[in-house]
Amino acid sequence: MNDISLFHINLEWGLNGIKHYIDSSDVFIIVDTLSFSTCVDIAVNNGAGIIPYKFKDETAFDYAKSMNAVCASLHRSKTEYSLSPSSLINITSGTKLVLPSPNGSELSLSTGNKITLCGCLRNAEAVAQYSAIAGKNITVIPAGEKWSDGTLRPAIEDLIGAGAILHHIKGELSHECDMAVSAFKTFKDNLFETLSNSISGQELIERGYEEDVLLASQVNVSKCVPVLKNGMYVRLDTDST
Repeated sequence: MNDISLFHINLEWGLNGIKHYIDSSDVFIIVDTLSFSTCVDIAVNNGAGIIPYKFKDETAFDYAKSMNAVCASLHRSKTEYSLSPSSLINITSGTKLVLPSPNGSELSLSTGNKITLCGCLRNAEAVAQYSAIAGKNITVIPAGEKWSDGTLRPAIEDLIGAGAILHHIKGELSHECDMAVSAFKTFKDNLFETLSNSISGQELIERGYEEDVLLASQVNVSKCVPVLKNGMYVRLDTDST
């Protein structure tokens, strides 16, 4: 595929999407609605720093120690910091948390020196507005899920999350972006129901994590713009931009 797009605002899925636009993009927006991006928004909005780590195994604890940080649980938990948005609601300001995730974290760490933001339904408008200031060529990366063989499975919650962000970006949107915006507009009045009925949402609800789906389905309740700086997502000081 040619890496030159006719448009300034593009959407492409997963790691290969980043690789495709790595040379031409000024800004990447990582969208992993259930649940990495939602976790990042909630934690960073509280003043914590999120350190992405792509291996969800015991090496995460050693890495956290080397970073003088806390390591999130390797398993979704309601009582420990984990890849569960509800577990991070009360995270304290100043906490540095390593968040193991073979999806959202891996994507976040694959953008080189490009401006990298973490977006979801909760902070869609805020992230969109800053991205337009940060660069001309913007690429939105819906994460999707992974099949058992490691191949990408597009996820409706990430398409909708991407669409919510793109809805607030003015510019030359690609047709893939238009499709995502249409998906958001189609489901925007029933987001909790839509996410609950997605494959990922059903899995979470069956495991007792309905609150995570609810938190992920809330639109523009956050003004937080998480930006990756020196390997850690921190809250952008929007008052100074």
